[in-house]
Amino acid sequence: MRIKQLPEDFQVEEQIAWPGDDGPFAYYRVQKRGLTTVAVRDAMAARLKVTPSALVFPALKDKAAVTVQYACVRKRGPEVIQGEGYEAARVGWGPRALRPSDLAGNLFVVTVRDLDDTSARDLAPAMEKLGRYGLPNYFDDQRFGSLTRDGFIGKEILKRDAERVVHMYLAESMAGDRREIRKFKRLVASHWGEWGFLLHQAPRPSNYRSVITYLKDHPHEYRTAANLIQDRLLSIYLAAYQSWVWNHIVGTYLEQKHGSPHRVRIVRSRFAVPEPCADVWALRDVLVDLPRLTAHYAPDFSAAAAAVFVAEGLDLHDFKARILRRVYLTKGERQVVFAPTAVGVGESEEDEENPGKRQVQVRFALDAGRYATLILKVAAALIGADILVR
Repeated sequence: MRIKQLPEDFQVEEQIAWPGDDGPFAYYRVQKRGLTTVAVRDAMAARLKVTPSALVFPALKDKAAVTVQYACVRKRGPEVIQGEGYEAARVGWGPRALRPSDLAGNLFVVTVRDLDDTSARDLAPAMEKLGRYGLPNYFDDQRFGSLTRDGFIGKEILKRDAERVVHMYLAESMAGDRREIRKFKRLVASHWGEWGFLLHQAPRPSNYRSVITYLKDHPHEYRTAANLIQDRLLSIYLAAYQSWVWNHIVGTYLEQKHGSPHRVRIVRSRFAVPEPCADVWALRDVLVDLPRLTAHYAPDFSAAAAAVFVAEGLDLHDFKARILRRVYLTKGERQVVFAPTAVGVGESEEDEENPGKRQVQVRFALDAGRYATLILKVAAALIGADILVR
């Protein structure tokens, strides 16, 4: 079973609640193919003659997809902006910049390929089960772009190991790094401490230069250097580790209470997936705190949380970013179980990309903050199929 073999195989359209219909902000509907949201933002900003930060996209979307999303800028730009791989059409005006909270959800149309006859037949009942009884609300791979070979930089922040934080930021490749950044980080790892040399090699412009410039004059003051990392990145690093621990707490609880006849792989771990049923769906109104100093876990989840904290070598008291000056762990809670809506599965067809195999088109809608890839991973687990993303 394969998804995202072609960009057209994974189509997503944002559903948005407009904050108003008049004002100085131009709202654009942007369709892109085979590009990251950041790449489109930069290209549009150049056409509009504004800085990239002036063009706001409330959410990021995958490169390996055809996506429709929304952006805004405080400027009277053209009605249509076109470039290689994208087209943006102005659809209105509003009183303020768009925010993530304006996104109501996403509609997905996914072509699932490389299915044998049995899997093609079983996919529709599996999707129907998920629509009726739901699935665990895990954060999926996209959340963990800051994972390195040795772990999460967010965990090192919580452990108050500033030197490790700086080393991971400058010298250790993360899952989401571009090729040129990986090359630079290998150079840093082999010339650690040679800050004058590395300053000349650092990408221009980049936050790496700010950190290295400081270390050139203050080679052992790692805590201050860590605080020179962009606040936005530090927040992402902390959120990734919080999400990872949350996944393990919920996964441990589900395995203890409901068993795990199925499992789903999320980066380097496999998480419990109970058989969809009414007992699992009863958890849809249960919320579990993201781990932080003030988190509280109900008795049903406290044992699972304690076991996860022991495995991580931390306790709840450690979940405060004490070495950072301006960045904090995210507050909030997350639903344990959720379900896709508007589920529909098309007829099985011959797969033109994989001779001798079948393809099936799947449609569904998700609230913001849910992962379509997780839906398809769980569906694959239910039908006993391996899944390849891309």
